[in-house]
Amino acid sequence: MIIDPTQIKTGEFHALMLGAVAPRPIAFASTVDKDGKPNLSPFSFYNAFGSKPPILVFSPARRVRDNTIKHTLQNVFETREVVIGAVNYNIVHQASLASCEFPEDVNEFEKAGFTAVKAEKVKPFLIKESPVNFECKVLDVIETGKLGGAANLIICEILLMHIQDNVLNEQGKIDPDKIDLVARMGGDFYCRASGSAVFTVPKPNMKLGVGFDNIPEHIKKSEVLTGNDLAQLANQETIPSTEEVAHFNQSDEMKKFNEALANDPLHAQLAKHLAARKLIHAGKVKEAWMLLLA
Repeated sequence: MIIDPTQIKTGEFHALMLGAVAPRPIAFASTVDKDGKPNLSPFSFYNAFGSKPPILVFSPARRVRDNTIKHTLQNVFETREVVIGAVNYNIVHQASLASCEFPEDVNEFEKAGFTAVKAEKVKPFLIKESPVNFECKVLDVIETGKLGGAANLIICEILLMHIQDNVLNEQGKIDPDKIDLVARMGGDFYCRASGSAVFTVPKPNMKLGVGFDNIPEHIKKSEVLTGNDLAQLANQETIPSTEEVAHFNQSDEMKKFNEALANDPLHAQLAKHLAARKLIHAGKVKEAWMLLLA
């Protein structure tokens, strides 16, 4: 399926694009107009873009149906300030309610059951129920177009960050299970970034992996090992030496394994690759290398 965005309706392409660009973190944008009247709205066109200075960017897009702009954008133009709040599972339905297109004179804090708390450096209010709040000044607004669906990139510099103590671990870091963030998918779908949905991938940092090009062909063409499995092998800094493999091969466990394979030589490589996959999934990547090379 190949789609030219100029050849289908904007709304149709919007739905397909958001189904593919996901999950997207959700920004609660708290703003006030020139008279101090509050507004609260969630946006999933949002992310972090720098740390010195610390920068957040979110985008209230122009409405597709009538090409109007949102109250958040109007307020940003008037005051150049915003509070960004994180959205977690505890408040996801309230956040959805706050996204309704209420009239301009409606206070979304009250309508969606949130508590407005005075900020320290900006006029917009903190969201008490959000696990994290960022007080921000607006550096720039980049309008990408004038038609319905066009983005307005609001570039914000963080002045203060507020973190609820109950989302921190003993080391003072944010615990993904405690903060329990949610993100937007396509359509009405969301995802929850905690529990079994969270996994780790070791960062290469300054250590260079050996790469796919150094994986022997009989391993690279495995019918068992996936691209992810091979990538974990390729991310190792070194390939085990001949001496290491020989020593590994002399272990009692490997002797038993090799004896079993000797009785079924046709399936020997398959059995090795299956066993190696189990080792990789258990985090024993070096052992998997040695088994595959034995």
